[in-house]
Amino acid sequence: MSETHRDELPAILALSPVDGRYRAATEPLRELLSEAGLIRERVRVEAAWLEHLAAAVPQLPGAKLAAPVRERAHRLAESPDSECAAAVKAIEARINHDVKAVEYYVRGELAAAGAGAPTLELVHFGCTSEDINNVSYALLLRAAREQLRAPLATLVGELTALAHHAARYAMLARTHGQPASPTTLGKEAANFVARLRRAERRWAAVAILGKWNGAVGNFNAHRAALPEVDWRAVSGAFIESLGLERNAYTTQIEPHDWIGEYCDALAGLNVVLLDLSRDFWGYISLGYLKQRALAGEVGSSTMPHKVNPIDFENAEGNLGIANALLRHFAEKLPVSRWQRDLTDSTVLRNLGVALGHSLIAWRALTRGLGKVEADATRMRTDLDGAWEVLGEAVQTVLRAAGIPEGYERLKAFTRGRSIDEHSLGEFIETLPLPAEQKRRLRRLHPADYIGWAVELADEI
Repeated sequence: MSETHRDELPAILALSPVDGRYRAATEPLRELLSEAGLIRERVRVEAAWLEHLAAAVPQLPGAKLAAPVRERAHRLAESPDSECAAAVKAIEARINHDVKAVEYYVRGELAAAGAGAPTLELVHFGCTSEDINNVSYALLLRAAREQLRAPLATLVGELTALAHHAARYAMLARTHGQPASPTTLGKEAANFVARLRRAERRWAAVAILGKWNGAVGNFNAHRAALPEVDWRAVSGAFIESLGLERNAYTTQIEPHDWIGEYCDALAGLNVVLLDLSRDFWGYISLGYLKQRALAGEVGSSTMPHKVNPIDFENAEGNLGIANALLRHFAEKLPVSRWQRDLTDSTVLRNLGVALGHSLIAWRALTRGLGKVEADATRMRTDLDGAWEVLGEAVQTVLRAAGIPEGYERLKAFTRGRSIDEHSLGEFIETLPLPAEQKRRLRRLHPADYIGWAVELADEI
C-alpha cells in the first residue's frame, strides 16, 4: 500500500475505532495527540529553544539572529506550517530517527531564511532527544487536559441539572440490591456531581513537569562547551517560559512520575463515571428513568418495542478500555532501566488512544443523560410497597426515647415479613411511646422519609 493511500485511509478501514467508528467524537484530540501533533510540537520546542538560547547565551557564535532568521524561528515556535509533519516524516524515512528528523527540518527552514552555519549549529544545542520529547508531551498533555475539560463540564452540567430537577423525586434506595431507606433521584445525581468535581480537581492539580539537562541529566556537554554559563539557570528559565515546572533531578529521561499521576487521576475520574454508567443503567432497568425514543432509531433487530440504554453501555465499555491503558501508563511509564530504556516510547504514543476512549465515553454519557427523564409514578409505586423501610425510623425513635431493645423489636417485626401501612400502624400502637410520637410515626410515608435529600440535591 502506498504512503499516499495510507494517508487517505477511510475511517471504515481504520484498525482502531478511535480513528474509525468514533473518528468524529475524537476529532478535538487529533490535532494534539496524533503523530502529526507530536511532530509539530517537537518543531515548536526546537525553535523555542533556539530563540531562548540565542537570547540567554549571546556569546555563542551565531546567537545574533538576522531579522529573517529570527522571524522564521519565531513562526516555527508559535505555529509551524501544516505541511511540516509530512516534511519531517520524509526526512525520517531517509535517516530512521524521528527527533533528528525534526532537527534537520528546523535547520532547513532556518537555512532557507538565510541562517549561517554557526546559527544552524545552535539548533538542538546541548539536547538529547528526550529533552525535546518530554517537553513536547508535557505541552500536549497540558493542552489535552484543557481541551477535555469542556466536554467534562458539559457532562457534569447535565448531571447537575438532573440533580436539581429530580431533587424531590423520592426513590427507594437499594443497598446490597435490597429495599433500603429512601433517597431522591436528584440526591443520587448530586452524589455523582460532588465526586466528579473532586476527581476533576485532583486531575487538574497534577503538576506538569519538564526536564532540559542533556544526555544523563547533568549538563555534561553544556559545561564542557561553556563552563562559565549557569546552564541550570538557562534551562530552568526555558522550562518555566513554557509554563512547565522544572524537574532538576532526572536521568536521560524525565522520569514520567507526573504522567503516571496524570493518568491515575484521569482513571480515578473515569471510575466515578463507570459507577454512574452502571447505576443509571440500573435505574433505567427498574423504570425509575425513562428513555425518550428517537424517531427512526432501532433498539433491537428482532424486538421492535425495545429502547436500549446503549449510551450508558457504550460509556461503560469505553471507560474500561481507557482505564486499562491509563492504569498501564501509570504503572509502566515511571519505570526505566538505569539511565534510559526505550520502552516508554511506544507506550507514550498511545496516550491519545486512552484520552480518546475517555472522550468517547464522556460524550456517550452526556447523550444518555439528555435522553432520560424521571418516572415519579414508577418510583412512588415501589415506595408504596416498601413500608418495611420505615423500621429504621421507628427503632431510632425508640433509641432516642431511651427505650431498650428498639432495634431488636423492629428486627423481630420486619425481618423476612411483608409489611404494609396497616400492619406497621398496628405495631407502632404497641410501642411504649407518647401518643404524639406515635401519631407522628403513623403519619410517616416511605416517600416522606428522605432526610435532607432535597436540600442536598438543591445545593449542589
